[in-house]
Amino acid sequence: MLYFTRWKALAIILTALIVCLFAVPNFFPQERVKTWPVWAQRHIVLGLDLQGGSYLLLEVDSNYIKKAKLEQVRADVQKILRGDTKVRFTGLAVRNDTVEVRITNEADVATVLPKLRELSQPLGGLLGSSGQRSLEVSDAGGGLIRMTVPQAAITDRIRQTIEQSIQIVQKRVDEVGTVEPVIQRQGADRILVQVPGLQDPTRLKELLGKTAKMEFRMVDSTVSPDQAQQGRVPADSDLLMSEASPKVPYVIKKQVLVSGGELTDAQPGFDQRTNEPIVSFKFNTTGSRKFAQATAENVGQPFAIVLDDKVISAPVIREPITGGSGQISGSFTVQSANDLAVLLRAGALPAPLTVIEERTVGPGLGQDSIEKGELAAYVGSILVIVFMLITYRLFGVFANIAVAINVAMIFGLLSLLNATLTLPGIAGIVLTVGIAVDSNVLIYERIREELRGGRNAISAIDAGFRRALATILDSNITTFIAAAVLFYIGTGPVRGFAVTLGIGILTTVFTAFTLTSLIVAGWVRWKRPKTVPI
Repeated sequence: MLYFTRWKALAIILTALIVCLFAVPNFFPQERVKTWPVWAQRHIVLGLDLQGGSYLLLEVDSNYIKKAKLEQVRADVQKILRGDTKVRFTGLAVRNDTVEVRITNEADVATVLPKLRELSQPLGGLLGSSGQRSLEVSDAGGGLIRMTVPQAAITDRIRQTIEQSIQIVQKRVDEVGTVEPVIQRQGADRILVQVPGLQDPTRLKELLGKTAKMEFRMVDSTVSPDQAQQGRVPADSDLLMSEASPKVPYVIKKQVLVSGGELTDAQPGFDQRTNEPIVSFKFNTTGSRKFAQATAENVGQPFAIVLDDKVISAPVIREPITGGSGQISGSFTVQSANDLAVLLRAGALPAPLTVIEERTVGPGLGQDSIEKGELAAYVGSILVIVFMLITYRLFGVFANIAVAINVAMIFGLLSLLNATLTLPGIAGIVLTVGIAVDSNVLIYERIREELRGGRNAISAIDAGFRRALATILDSNITTFIAAAVLFYIGTGPVRGFAVTLGIGILTTVFTAFTLTSLIVAGWVRWKRPKTVPI
């Protein structure tokens, strides 16, 4: 353990030096760091409890997901019955968690059932198919067919919705211009959003609370809004209200000509004629073709731009729009036009999100946490340093040097990962100092035992490092497993603690068996001691 080749010693020193250098950007102002090369700009991000900021807990509307799933099944059944089989049917409707349809001629049930069962797909598990299916299709007799969506399929759809929503929320938060937000799943149907440095989350809540489902649909001119408000709404139309005040009713056809998902870009701007704020948009190739065809077939007819079931505007089509682009005008302010452009660029949420918890941490409280964390770190480190010096003297100096490098390596790795440092993370670093010293204590006590056993100085030192290896590895591996479990099942600050603790364990093992032994080996080669000052 005390013999190091020149290349091995150089590799150990360079590894420690390079990792420690990654911590350097944290000691310079961000304005200066931004002028450095990109690879050198990595730094530790202060968490919400240290920097202050906004905390939002969003919950996805599971009832909306279930309803959307059932409506999708109903639409698919209607398409199959009208298109593929062309059988006569009645009573196609959603009842509770089931879609029901009655086939007029019972003899056609045997033909229809195989087609409807093709809608049922296996649900994927962690290792492939879980054996469950997305739809249960059954013959209830008398020509009645029931299609039930099992709870496992709803749960799977919620999981997919959360994953998709996280990506869209990330885009929306990034568009606001915030720095280093934390966006992650929490539980089965919730999303945690932490935005350090953001003291007023009002605009952020407005952006995240909108589904931003945009559709281009035709206005139904066969019935007036007044007649529709009296309950005479056609089956293939909806009665929607305008977004701007005063509220104006519109009868809008359910058929979607082009959806917002086919937009490729949206930018705020000003109308050159009226100088009013507008939003310009562009479609992809498919959307451009659909929009051109729809406008060519409906010249002179009004069409509606619908956002989250509210009519933004309903202009009349004067001529076919074939360029794949257009503009949305309405009662916009500069801020609302910019927000709408942000929502359209980020995409529509697959389901509404509701803010169920909100917290704002002031920078003063965060600064107080930093000061107390620093005080705890300083006091703990000083006590450890003094203890090691009194107990092990020169070898205590070696241990303190190794621990200092160990802490610097922790900060270097956290910076390399662009990790978020929270108050529990600081606690993890302080705990790591104790673990690192504990490793040195085990080594030194083992050396004492070897000296009492009659070995000479050099032999005792070598045996102490070698025989303490198994004990130190056992204790650190078990602690690392605990940190991994905390990271896997924990959220927020608990994960921050687990990350710093896990990284600290890795650096502790490295410094204890390479750096400390390298320092001691250099001292042994230089002094050739007859006794050990321990």
